[in-house]
Amino acid sequence: HPKDAKAFMEQALSEPEKLTARFNAAKTILRDQQYVDDDRIFAVGYCFGGGVVLEQARKGNDLAGVASFHGTLGTNQRAGEGDIDARVLVATGQADPMVPADQVSALVEELTQAGAQFQLLSFPGVQHGFTNPKADDTGKRFELPLAYDKEADLVSWEALMDFIEQP
Repeated sequence: HPKDAKAFMEQALSEPEKLTARFNAAKTILRDQQYVDDDRIFAVGYCFGGGVVLEQARKGNDLAGVASFHGTLGTNQRAGEGDIDARVLVATGQADPMVPADQVSALVEELTQAGAQFQLLSFPGVQHGFTNPKADDTGKRFELPLAYDKEADLVSWEALMDFIEQP
């Protein structure tokens, strides 16, 4: 339910140190796996998770890259020059009221000033949740501006695969 999701998000964001500790604990578990290349760890997030992975990049967390899909882009602590080591991929819907144009332009400015290597995909007419085939039903059920977009979903997925394959 959106109210539960919002409460979870607000609680998690109110304790950024705890959020980073959980992120790093998960990364440690991943790194302990036999076939994981320690130098090629990527963090991919959708919606709230998209905002989380961007924050980890801003903090200089040791990652090869981060990818955010219809994630929140705003921050209270912008990255400074040289803070972001991870490559960044952002896929967003141009018609997403949850991620307004000013957040997108502020992110581009921030990443540029930080000297980050990044790609931005902005899909015209596409709303929030565009990668989720159940977004239309969820949007109607809870009266939210959610909509699946097959083309944006496919293009953004291919971009992610290319992003990860880059050396």
